[in-house]
Amino acid sequence: MAHLQGLVIAAHGRHYLIQAELDGEQHKLHCVTRGKKSDVSVGDVVEFALTSKNQGVIEAITPRKTLLYRSDQYKSKMLAANLTQLLIVIATEPSFSDDLVSRALVAAESAGIQPVLILNKTDVTASLDKARERAGLYAGLGYPVHEVSAKEQPEATRVLLETLTRGQSTILIGQSGMGKSSLINLLIPDADIATREISAALDTGKHTTTFTRLYQLDAQSYVIDSPGFQEFGLHHLSEGMLERAFPEFVPHLGKCRFYNCHHHTEPGCAILAAISDGEISSMRHELFEQLVHESKQTVGY
Repeated sequence: MAHLQGLVIAAHGRHYLIQAELDGEQHKLHCVTRGKKSDVSVGDVVEFALTSKNQGVIEAITPRKTLLYRSDQYKSKMLAANLTQLLIVIATEPSFSDDLVSRALVAAESAGIQPVLILNKTDVTASLDKARERAGLYAGLGYPVHEVSAKEQPEATRVLLETLTRGQSTILIGQSGMGKSSLINLLIPDADIATREISAALDTGKHTTTFTRLYQLDAQSYVIDSPGFQEFGLHHLSEGMLERAFPEFVPHLGKCRFYNCHHHTEPGCAILAAISDGEISSMRHELFEQLVHESKQTVGY
């Protein structure tokens, strides 16, 4: 029996919704994986076999271009596959977590995905200067930072989002309270309807938004919305991968006195010298040390 190909547009547990062309028409099919282990992600292009008119079994995952995931000491959680862009939504208030933003940037760098920051709620002027100053650290590292107000300037915000997402495979992430849902609704006006349809198709209950879902914008562009999360573990990244995921470290790598320098307290460390010279922020170096520490705690997957 010939396998069909489709795009995974939603995932909940071991249940997946796949968009595929059958007989010249687009269909959404409820698919499961064989066995208990599941390593399928939203954004994957999979091969599947039909088991009934609207259901199928996933047989294989086609090779991925990229994979974004987070991990803690015990398990890893895939966020999405085949991404080209990560939009990190931050806001003037409530205050955003620099730790979470920095971890997301490191994850994107290590996966070969372009990160972009969206500073929302610029209409909250009392907190704007402070938020701009904090976002400025990332702009200084070369990451694009776009200011928007979904509430006060919805049309301008929508145009910016359309421009940023055109021709891209994008995921939006952000802590709860940053206004990520407002941005999704500006970009995809029927997002709520689509979410309800997906909930029904996957039988996840009427009101759940705890699954990652993909919205097709056009033939070349889609946006993935992920549930808000407060932690972004990167236990799967080795020390060598981590140091290369900090772009401000890269010009100094290979210039330390010792070839196996850990950039911790070693004499002649080029990274530590760059911190003393103000070229690297101590906050970023502290995060690097924390991530290295976490990666060493990992138990076997």
